[in-house]
Amino acid sequence: MRAVGLDEPVFVRRGEGAWIEDVSGNRYVDWVMSWGSLLYGHADPETVEAVTRAARDGTSFGAPTAAEIELAAEIAAAVPSVEMVRLVSSGTEASMSTIRLARAATRRDRILKFAGCYHGHVDALLASAGSGVATLGIPSTPGVPGAVAADTIVCPFNDVDAAADAVARYGEGLACVLVEPVAGNMGVVPPEPGFLETLRALCDASGALLVFDEVITGFRIARGGAQERYDVRPDLTILGKIVGGGLPLAAFGGRAELMERLAPVGDVYQAGTLSGNPLATAAGLAVLRRLRDEAVYEQLERRGARLEAGLAPFGCVQRVGAMLTLFQSGQPVPDFEGAQRCDTDRYAALFRHLLERGVYVAPSQFEALFVSLAHGDEEIDRTVEAVRAFFEAAD
Repeated sequence: MRAVGLDEPVFVRRGEGAWIEDVSGNRYVDWVMSWGSLLYGHADPETVEAVTRAARDGTSFGAPTAAEIELAAEIAAAVPSVEMVRLVSSGTEASMSTIRLARAATRRDRILKFAGCYHGHVDALLASAGSGVATLGIPSTPGVPGAVAADTIVCPFNDVDAAADAVARYGEGLACVLVEPVAGNMGVVPPEPGFLETLRALCDASGALLVFDEVITGFRIARGGAQERYDVRPDLTILGKIVGGGLPLAAFGGRAELMERLAPVGDVYQAGTLSGNPLATAAGLAVLRRLRDEAVYEQLERRGARLEAGLAPFGCVQRVGAMLTLFQSGQPVPDFEGAQRCDTDRYAALFRHLLERGVYVAPSQFEALFVSLAHGDEEIDRTVEAVRAFFEAAD
């Protein structure tokens, strides 16, 4: 909140559908949606009922349950490159475990990532991270030993020449190329034509693994995520947010021969007491099973397009499916450097204006608005009118 000129966050008391209510009773149209986790909105009745039923039978066992297998099967059926799944409790855990697996499978240490892409607060991945690190303006790696970050190579997002040069220089020691296929932690930045395809080709040529971080894009921009939408298959995929239906759950998966390297079948250790717990798997299944209906994504596309059209006169709107950012910029934003050139002071003023008028967006220029199935024309139009009022007053 300090990044947008306020001292205190909004303390939320409850939510319903597209709305949240703070502890003082103020109501807001919510475009944060638990940072994209809530595709059906707050307190979705089917999800709440599923979690309630699961809780009656116990909240955690530290032993396998059938729901874990059912959720893994649902993920594998939807995400094109995934044959086998491991459930964890957070996106950070999923990223950390995926990197460990990639290093073990390739017997290499180096990681290539892209500036402005955030993959959780894993030591080696905080180099040039976006999201909260960018918002707060703090260095990316304090508290991280230099030796840990030394194997992390950072290139500009959407820069195929820089990626090719890095692979040419470091390819023999490169374990993986890690990317958000649609950047969501510097604001929404789509991949330029050929970018993802080039990364796939570079990995094939060098023996590195291609890893898609689809924590945000998974089940949001298509049922099969960005890899379905752009028809590029990674070797490993990181999932979170929607996959847990609003409860703490994440996952990573990929080809069976890679995933079988994980313990107890293989020698790469990974574990977690609450991983795949009954409440989270129940919530995940309650959401993912409904996403088999193609009409879901038609509705999300329509609502996202309506919001985009309404906001377009007031900045540079970049959207992919049900995620978009209104950049305070007069030109398209292709990478993190472009995002950093945006007018963050004007964004901060816009945030405060919207909050006073009952519209809650992310307190950062470097985040997204997340469209849900709970957002209707009323909420979209209310938001657009509030934004219009800000710019008319400024003029």
